[in-house]
Amino acid sequence: MNKNQSKRKLLGELHPPQILALGFVILIIIGGLLLWMPISTTKNISFLDALFTAASATTVTGLNVVDPGSTYTLFGQIIIMCLIQVGGLGFMSFAVLLIMLLGKKIGLKQRMLVQEALNQPSVGGVVRLVKVLFIFSLIIEIAATILLSLEWIPKMGLFKGLFYSLFHSISAFNNAGFALWPDNLSGFVGDPVVNIVISLLIITGGLGFTVLSDIWYSKEFRQLSLHSKLMIVGTIIINVAAILLFFALEYKNPGTIGKLSFGDKMLASYFQGIVPRTAGFNTIDFSKIHDGTAIITIMLMFIGAGSGSTGSGIKVTTFIVILLAVISFIRGKDQTIAFKRSIRTSTIMRAIAAVIVSLTALFIAVLLLTMTEHAPFIKILFEAVSAFGTVGLTMGLTDHLSTAGRIIIMFMMFFGRVGPLTLAFSLSVPKKGNIRFPNGDVFTG
Repeated sequence: MNKNQSKRKLLGELHPPQILALGFVILIIIGGLLLWMPISTTKNISFLDALFTAASATTVTGLNVVDPGSTYTLFGQIIIMCLIQVGGLGFMSFAVLLIMLLGKKIGLKQRMLVQEALNQPSVGGVVRLVKVLFIFSLIIEIAATILLSLEWIPKMGLFKGLFYSLFHSISAFNNAGFALWPDNLSGFVGDPVVNIVISLLIITGGLGFTVLSDIWYSKEFRQLSLHSKLMIVGTIIINVAAILLFFALEYKNPGTIGKLSFGDKMLASYFQGIVPRTAGFNTIDFSKIHDGTAIITIMLMFIGAGSGSTGSGIKVTTFIVILLAVISFIRGKDQTIAFKRSIRTSTIMRAIAAVIVSLTALFIAVLLLTMTEHAPFIKILFEAVSAFGTVGLTMGLTDHLSTAGRIIIMFMMFFGRVGPLTLAFSLSVPKKGNIRFPNGDVFTG
């Protein structure tokens, strides 16, 4: 048996969740090696720093131990941009696109991998979804680049303005939160064009490709799938609540929006109310927010974006399904209903499993970070949840992380992007048994 046959046999024995997790690991390592090359940096950095940036870009997080704008050359920044794009849209989506461009047939194995990567319930329609994904992404990123170019080219010049527009469009749509300024987007706190374009990219990328595809093919709201309806309504409610809470809690805080004009306070609150669930852009200094705002932000980061989107977290629909199930139980109903549709028990169980696995991982990560880092607990918790949700916001801890702390945060970014259940399944593939046992009573509550 030659090496190629051995590789095929090995890949054949791996299940889709395992291949997906392995693919992300390989992509991160390759990205780290490329960013460590002298051509990629303006100064010497450790391999761990390069690997951290690669992990953050591939998992579309945005946490950084070095400043991307001044540490990396144009070549390095292009590498980061490519890692964000591949990590956000999914390397399996790019593999399927390549197979389609070569005119070859998409096999069942590839369809199952895309199904796992995009978190789809079945393999049916995944190829069409990949096509819509790339068409949407291309149109949206080009349109955003043009709009940002109109703002930045007059200030920076043609090449730099165009590159910065493209970089931040890709970063925003993929919910990465990478910016090429040392203070992220703080210099644009009162700029309506930058705030609106970036925020719309974040919202669009965070809805999920299934929802975008559904919107594309549906003419009316009532024709949308239950998932799309929950995702759209949930996104609107959470975003509005987050904006109002941020505005109320930070209104008089001189370290954030307290010294801004009323209009800029509204704009900053709007932007920072949308960002925490998915992307790590910031127009204010998060190290100076009130503890109440930090707790709200932690909750938003934990909830995250939409299933099959460029964001992470437990997902908006997971949160809504558990909330609806709790309400149904309290009301004494035996079915969980949403938009005149019953939600399957298996879906509720999957949602509960995702939350429990996520909370367990976060508990372990926070416990370890309290041992390795000398920082207030709120900052440690904020950092861990930001990494898990692949958000990228920080209260100033990232730059001061120890070597052990950086490794823990890298794992949490990887864990959050791959997905708690995907990673759990990759470690232990469930097997269905034919044995059924009698029911037993357990006292709870």
